[in-house]
Amino acid sequence: MSPHIDDPPMTELDRIARHPVVEPLARAMAVRAPARVEPDDVARRAAVALLVRLDETRDEATPQLLLIKRATFEGDPWSGHVALPGGRHEPADPTLERTVIRETWEETAIDLERDGRLLGCLDDVAPRTPVLPPIIITPFVALVRYDVDIVASPEVAEWFWVDVAALRDPAVSREVVLELATGPLAVMSFQHGAHTIWGLTERILRQFLSLLPDA
Repeated sequence: MSPHIDDPPMTELDRIARHPVVEPLARAMAVRAPARVEPDDVARRAAVALLVRLDETRDEATPQLLLIKRATFEGDPWSGHVALPGGRHEPADPTLERTVIRETWEETAIDLERDGRLLGCLDDVAPRTPVLPPIIITPFVALVRYDVDIVASPEVAEWFWVDVAALRDPAVSREVVLELATGPLAVMSFQHGAHTIWGLTERILRQFLSLLPDA
């Protein structure tokens, strides 16, 4: 069917969302009903962003995810961890969507309202250990333009794009033993170069990967 004369022109994000590599993800997110966890009197809410861009500079278009390494701050239980952009819901945020837009901007200078598009949410996740703060995290999936500029905040020590296909490689998924302040802990992880991705981020990434069709 040819476009109607009054239809708005297709934007770059429209084109990316309809690309054969991305369209299955956009379709899955559109119909997904994420599981929600209701906070108790102590738990706070937070939101993180799985930012997906499409690298079309190669022979085969390749979806990529943005990961950050958090800077080290005394008293921060997530210092130095590989993570997703995001943070805690603040009273001034009318919704968690606003939280993830604000936090993404503050940490990376990516304007999701201008250069991105929220596709939907994954299931809520919460820490499994009582030594971490009681918090419920809602992961949002969003498309961003390939040429989006990133300016990391002081909270971000490092950022990098990782091919989704690299995370799906069984060779990078393994159990590791981490030496934590509370003692050694065996956890599942993704290994990406020198980076060990574990904890809440590892669980969120596995959720995300489960939505994608087999390669």
